[in-house]
Amino acid sequence: MPSCSLSDVMSEELARQLEEENKSACTSSSEDLLSGEETDTNSDLMLARLLQMQYDRECDTQLRREERKYNGESKVSISFENYRTAHPYDGSESSEDEVDWQDTRDDPYKPDKPQVTPRKGFTGKGKNITTKHDEVLCGRKNTARMDNFAPEVLVGDGLGMDLKLSNQVFNSLKQHCHSEQRRSARLHDKKEHSTAEQAVDPRTRLLMYKMVSAGTLERINGCISTGKESVVFHANGGMLEEQPVPEEVVLKVFKTTLNEFKNRDRYIKDDYRFKDRFSKLNPRKIIRLWAEKEMHNLARMKKAGIPCPEVALLRKHILVLSFIGKDHVPAPKLKDTMLGAADMKTAYYQVLQMMQQLYQECNLVHADLSEYNMLWHQGQVWLIDVSQSVEPSHPHGLQFLFRDCTNVSTFFQKRGVAEAMSVYELFNCVTGLDLTINEEDEAEFLAQIEALEKRNEDHVQKRGKKTFPLSSWDGSPPLKHAADD
Repeated sequence: MPSCSLSDVMSEELARQLEEENKSACTSSSEDLLSGEETDTNSDLMLARLLQMQYDRECDTQLRREERKYNGESKVSISFENYRTAHPYDGSESSEDEVDWQDTRDDPYKPDKPQVTPRKGFTGKGKNITTKHDEVLCGRKNTARMDNFAPEVLVGDGLGMDLKLSNQVFNSLKQHCHSEQRRSARLHDKKEHSTAEQAVDPRTRLLMYKMVSAGTLERINGCISTGKESVVFHANGGMLEEQPVPEEVVLKVFKTTLNEFKNRDRYIKDDYRFKDRFSKLNPRKIIRLWAEKEMHNLARMKKAGIPCPEVALLRKHILVLSFIGKDHVPAPKLKDTMLGAADMKTAYYQVLQMMQQLYQECNLVHADLSEYNMLWHQGQVWLIDVSQSVEPSHPHGLQFLFRDCTNVSTFFQKRGVAEAMSVYELFNCVTGLDLTINEEDEAEFLAQIEALEKRNEDHVQKRGKKTFPLSSWDGSPPLKHAADD
């Protein structure tokens, strides 16, 4: 740069001349670059600015194209104007008088601070006196206090508005916010301390982690089924006390949410095997009893030769069972299978035989038997989900059996099995009883069942027995004993 004197440096004309030359040089360089002509420049800053301007123009063009494509012929259009870039060296059409309010300290939309009364409690004199109970002042103060609400409470946008909330409205909003915060805290606590849908609580995760770290399980692969009472996970077995665990197992985790179990007390509180241990005062223990009850029921069924999962381990409310399926693919439920007529007929006779074995040999009633709790695997029907199963001596055991017979008979009749017996014939066939059948009057048949249950309950209470072998009945002995009593 050529040297200049101090007077030239202080000259305003020279400053304006240099500024105009700089602007003209920038404009000509940008036009040459955009037109494709090569321009010699030694300024890296100038080259970067020109490239940035070209890039911004390409982005704006693409945004306009996307905007037209998105809106189409719709009467209501959406603008992408906020996403466009206004380059300082680009010929922007915006007015120089526009101000970016984010860069200013004085926000015109910022609400004014509410006028407060002095410590003495009033302002003004005579007719112009204003106390702290003034309706306008209280309304403005209540509006300002809404900023103290929790962030998740959406109080709306009242910028630039002179809003006034009465004390009644503000108090209602405040009470609602507090109640919502308490409800949110309860839901969060419930989610953290309970087994939710396809998820487990921290205590359950710790139990599962201990199984893996102890070598009982090699790894847990993921959830394969969910129900009202439990969540089922697939896992690979390891070793348990130097005994191999099956290669593929399932973890049946009973949900620790108590909503479902509150309505299912009757399946366990009247079961003589668990009656002494049942307590409504500690409902979480009931969930462990459900897991233990299913383990004992499966053990009875396995001993009788009924196809069912085998219990490998019980840890509180987690059951480790053998996997019915192959290569991580569970066996389908009977309702989801597309069996031919021959296979469906075979499945019906298998179910009939298992119901008789379950009642006569295992002294159990499934109490929830349907096509949803029967699996088809390797040409055989498998029974699952027996946590609610009860003994026939249960006060409602025969009613549960009648419901099972209804589900089984209805399903196979719909699938076209001509040999499927009616509900009443199936009930008599399973129990070995000879109750009077009147297919036109179901209430009469249920009345006979209830009478039989009542006599059995009286017999058990008077004889002081906890169990009574209903499977050995031929119809007359219970009536005779009841009459003698």
